Parts: sequence; structure tokens; C-alpha cells
Amino acid sequence: MAKTVLDTIDRKILKFLIKNARMPFLEIARECGISGAAIHQRIHKLDEAGVILGSRLIVDPKVMGFDVCAYISIMLKDPQLQARTVEELKKVSEIVECHYITGKGNILVKLYCVDNEHLMHTIFDGILRIQGIATTETNISLQEVFQREVNIDFIEE
Repeated sequence: MAKTVLDTIDRKILKFLIKNARMPFLEIARECGISGAAIHQRIHKLDEAGVILGSRLIVDPKVMGFDVCAYISIMLKDPQLQARTVEELKKVSEIVECHYITGKGNILVKLYCVDNEHLMHTIFDGILRIQGIATTETNISLQEVFQREVNIDFIEE
């Protein structure tokens, strides 16, 4: 995928949207010193270029009753099974992220469970039953210290 060149205004727009995706376009326009129509055009251009992947509502899993966050490294019996394994992992509703990785495993997943018993059932009755998985290594997150979006200040104009 080709990289998109961002000018100063694009960066400013993205910073506002990253901080608050619900910020009204007219307010962003005032802050950037350009018209509302120009903001709409620029955001549409950023969307079309794939810079903006959408906007989403973020909920706190703990408030929703998910007290356990875990990261599971998955080692496959045969790396050629990655795509098929990922399709099966998509069926495990507790999994919220899935990554191909380097290191000890082939795949890393992040999941949320209501408690340790729920986590155990998810691992034994869900993940380990998927054909092609050789071993797993589970790390439980004790506390999320911070989370942030990509810092666009490092990208040159």
C-alpha cells in the first residue's frame, strides 16, 4: 500500500479526530482556519486513502464485567496452517485482536474473559481444539497502564 503524504492541516485534523472522533467538523474547521467544506473534503480524502480506517466507540471491558485480559501466543504444528487457524480463531468471540508474530509463536491473540474459569474454558474448549495448534503460552494482564493511537508527529511531510 502506498504511503500518503500528510500536510500540516491533515495532521492537525487527524490529531483532533484521534483525540475526539465525535468532534464536529465545523469546530475542527475553526481550529484549522479553513472552511467546513474543506474539512469534509480533506477527511474524505484521508478516508479514501486508507489513512482513516473508521471511527469506533471504545468501551471499558472491566466496566462491562470482563475482569481478565490475556495475551496468548500460539505455536502452530505447521506454519502453512496460519490462514485456516485464523479463520477458526475468528469464531472464538472472546478474542478481540489477532496478530501474526515473530518469536516463540506464530500468532498472538488478545482476549477478554469474565474470570479465570471463563479463560480456562476459552483456552481448553475453544482455542486448543482448533486443528493445527501445537502449543499456547498465556500471559494475563494485571492492569492496562496506558493505551494510545499512533503518534503522527514522527511522520515527515
